Amino acid sequence: MSLTISEFKVRNVAVIGAGACGLCAAKELRREGHKVVVFERQGQAGGAWMYNPTVEADPLGSDPSRTIVHSSIYASLRTNLPRELMGFRDYPFVSTGQPYSDPRRFPGHREVFLYIKDYATAFGLTELVRFETEVVYAGLVNGKWRVRSRMANGVTVDEIFDAVVVCNGHGTEPRTAEIPGIDAWPGKQIHSHNYRIPDPFRDLVVILIGFGSSALDISMDIAQVAKEVHIASRSAKVGVLGNVSGYDNLKLHPMIESVHKDGSVIFNDGSVVLADVILHCTGYKYHFPFLDTNGIVTVEDNCVGPLYKHTFPPALAPWLSFVGLPLMGIGFLLYEFQSKWIAGVLSGRIGLPSEEEMMRDVEALYLLLEASGIPKRYTHGTGHYRIEYMDWFAGECGIPAVEEWRKEIYYATKKNYLVRPHAFRDEWEDEDLALKAHEDFTKCRSNGVDRSCIS
Repeated sequence: MSLTISEFKVRNVAVIGAGACGLCAAKELRREGHKVVVFERQGQAGGAWMYNPTVEADPLGSDPSRTIVHSSIYASLRTNLPRELMGFRDYPFVSTGQPYSDPRRFPGHREVFLYIKDYATAFGLTELVRFETEVVYAGLVNGKWRVRSRMANGVTVDEIFDAVVVCNGHGTEPRTAEIPGIDAWPGKQIHSHNYRIPDPFRDLVVILIGFGSSALDISMDIAQVAKEVHIASRSAKVGVLGNVSGYDNLKLHPMIESVHKDGSVIFNDGSVVLADVILHCTGYKYHFPFLDTNGIVTVEDNCVGPLYKHTFPPALAPWLSFVGLPLMGIGFLLYEFQSKWIAGVLSGRIGLPSEEEMMRDVEALYLLLEASGIPKRYTHGTGHYRIEYMDWFAGECGIPAVEEWRKEIYYATKKNYLVRPHAFRDEWEDEDLALKAHEDFTKCRSNGVDRSCIS
């Protein structure tokens, strides 16, 4: 038997974080009828997309007492996905045509930040956010959530909520590689979290660890000024990257075997480089220092769990949820689908399996990853099934699945990246798919910035 609108439950919900993820969660929760408060420790919305030229005093970001800079954006960063995939379904990311805008199909970070701010304005979300207010504690008390927040003036406030939605991102606590001999190595180490511009690396020999999109971006950025750039990776083919990167001083190696006090870095194939800098492009740790679940939710080897569909801890569902943990994929659309599901579950409009059934689903995922040889730290990668994962949310919410043009653009972009990693943002062959996307976007009604399809 389905519920009538009058039978839906209205919950008091705390959303932690006002980046794209938290704003989207707030919108969907309010649309479902819930009462929402968003806590944001910074002075404006935007989360990870707020560029800050300042870097931390600890270049590796490993000192827990350091003053944290809540940005990992480097100056030259452009999106890895085209506009057609970057936006929310009900608020397409099309160029505004304003003089200050970046009209490129793969725009720079500032354009995304401005889009998020426009999104917050269009849906009236800013009024839900308490800026410069950091959540320092969230824990269960008599079946409710006590949330303690600290304002910029140091005053703390305790409040009670029915549910907590965690949207604090995962780009401020760096993960670094373990390198034999590193304590005696005389060079400098830095994590990509603290990379902004290439100038400090002029005429130096730099080794980057990792072969993700940011590692390749940064390596080509640095190659403009460095003497040599070497990428150490488990997955990349060894050799000169000049034919695909445009830089002959950029080379690929297997992983580092050891480093030594004479400055040498030895790779697993026996090759040796005398290096000045090791730059860790090794990702980030999931970090929830404010969250107290009495040990129900843990982070082990960067796996947050147990979580049903990377979202609900079975023992605490639906009163605690996480949005945006899965890596890669079509991020903003995933936030939208995931948030709709959470909002519907909290109101009672959408049902959940029993705690036991959810745990069996989690355990099945762990067994699948183990059988596939995927390390535990990649639990939230969602891998080859990321589109199917999003479609699952759509099915639960009773909304259309990911559009075919969106899927095709996603896979075309991935393929193009492999063929021309240095130029995929400016050279592509899927104009017909982009046209289909924009035909969809024209169905949206104008909302001042000519891109909203608010229903």
